[in-house]
Amino acid sequence: MRQLKIQSTTGTIPVGKMLCLGKNYEKHAKEMGGEVPPDPVIFLKPSTALVGNGGTVLIPAISDDLHHEVELVVVVGSTARDVAPEQAMDHILGYAVGLDMTLRDVQSVAKQRGEPWAVAKGFDTSAPIGDIVPKERVPDPHNLMLKLTVNGQVRQHGATAAMILKIPYIISYLSRIYTLEPGDCIFTGTPEGVSRVQPGDMLVAEIEGLATLSVGVGRR
Repeated sequence: MRQLKIQSTTGTIPVGKMLCLGKNYEKHAKEMGGEVPPDPVIFLKPSTALVGNGGTVLIPAISDDLHHEVELVVVVGSTARDVAPEQAMDHILGYAVGLDMTLRDVQSVAKQRGEPWAVAKGFDTSAPIGDIVPKERVPDPHNLMLKLTVNGQVRQHGATAAMILKIPYIISYLSRIYTLEPGDCIFTGTPEGVSRVQPGDMLVAEIEGLATLSVGVGRR
């Protein structure tokens, strides 16, 4: 089994499941032409989607419309199953900035056909994640600013305070469906401003004042 890892203050840790929320910011839901759904929208990314700092996102031949989505990533530190929201934060190792790279043309066709988003969201290199910031350095993960620049120009700039579903609820909800294990990564949704990137572009994602992630874009 391939042991992909991300960097923490105590060394590298294997990455497990990558669980992602869709439409968790109202303005992003509206820019995508929809309303906030009544229930959480959940999808997964495989281990081969992971890209580290300094890596490259590769656009597969099936797509010509790759979009960026900057997100706060919650990294699980201890096993969680059927946990209450009040205990959910105890299971966090730390936080990272991540990118949910999306093949928007492929996703649009899937939506029209009522099909899953697995290809559009889970292709190889679709999940860049930066170094982990220990939870002790983040007193309130709902009081952070996320920023994404493409070739030095700001594309996304939003506050985690705008998340519709908050982290304790997210962890509790997911733990009733999946057993959360150390190294699992939870993508918590993206603010508005998503847009297309092309081969040769350089993306820099930030949790302002805490963490930075830089990746390039190429074609497979």
